[in-house]
Amino acid sequence: MKTVIIPVDFSETSLNAARYAAEMLSEKPDANIILYNLYHHDDEYETAGHYLDSLKNELLRKGDKEIECVREKGSDLVDSLERLAYQKAATLIVMGITGKSSVKQTIIGSHTLKIAMKDVCPVLIVPAQATFKGIKNVALASDFKNVEEITPVTYLKAVLDFFKPQLHIVNVNSEIHVALNEELKEERAWLLEQFKEYNPEFYFITTFDFHETIEQFVHDKNIDIVINVPRNHGFYDSVFKHSATKKLAFHSSIPVLAAHE
Repeated sequence: MKTVIIPVDFSETSLNAARYAAEMLSEKPDANIILYNLYHHDDEYETAGHYLDSLKNELLRKGDKEIECVREKGSDLVDSLERLAYQKAATLIVMGITGKSSVKQTIIGSHTLKIAMKDVCPVLIVPAQATFKGIKNVALASDFKNVEEITPVTYLKAVLDFFKPQLHIVNVNSEIHVALNEELKEERAWLLEQFKEYNPEFYFITTFDFHETIEQFVHDKNIDIVINVPRNHGFYDSVFKHSATKKLAFHSSIPVLAAHE
């Protein structure tokens, strides 16, 4: 049984992420969904329970079988969610996100990237306007440097095993001109061995603009999810501040999966 946690604050952003996840998991009998709400004041307890039950009933009508509602009082969503994920041995956390330019940031939307920086389990970041259309093509962007050290194979396989998608592994490198050097060949061979059951296809694209190239790749290959594997928090912060990746995370219809080793 794979456990998927969906934090909700009952904003449209979090409800959309919950509905996306429900569609995504509706035909997965081995998936257990946990709807999680962190409330701040005692007088919110009954209301939170009512909203959780209402959402649970809606998702059950979508075909999901195992849905658990968890509510607790607290003030730190990041710490509380991290603790719950460890307790439940979560396979995945699914969270919504709002645009940075949005006048009103929801509690969930404003904490999504903070939670994604934790290495407790992969976090699927669902843009506010995303609709589920299947998970047929998944892109893993890699710089092909020390992939054995940084690639969270166990985490990624746990997620990929839900869907058995076509896996596209793409490298954007301005220094590749004609043929791959031995280092790139070795890194590719390691990735091929680790993910062979997903029949990965490899792409080596020579260009200087990584983020624009990935964005075009997503469009050309009908990618449903982009996998981001940050090397460290500083790298993660810098990636999500970049305009093209920010467009993927905040404005596009493509969810981004963040996973650490």
